[in-house]
Amino acid sequence: MENTNLLRGVAGQLGGKDQVGTARETFFAHQLKNAGANIRIPSRGDFLVEGKYLFEIGGRTKVKSQVKDADNGFVVRDEIEVGFGNAIPLWLFGFLY
Repeated sequence: MENTNLLRGVAGQLGGKDQVGTARETFFAHQLKNAGANIRIPSRGDFLVEGKYLFEIGGRTKVKSQVKDADNGFVVRDEIEVGFGNAIPLWLFGFLY
C-alpha cells in the first residue's frame, strides 16, 4: 500500500487499529518513490535510498540506534518541526511530491 489515505480506509474496513508507524513509513516511501528515488528494505533500519542513505522512521522520541554505525544514517522523526544533526522532520519529505 503506497497511499496513507488508502491504508487508513482499508484498515478501517478490516477492523484493524490505526497503525501510526505504518502510516509514517508509508508516507516516507511514497514521497521518495514519487520523486524517483530507488528504495530498498535493508537488514537494519527502515529504508535504504539510492543504495547509500539509510533511514529509520519514527516518532518524536525515535533514537538512532538502528543507524548509528552507518556513514549516511538518518532518523526521520514525526511530530517535530525542526531537525538537528542526523534527525530530519518527516513533514519535510512532503515537499518531494
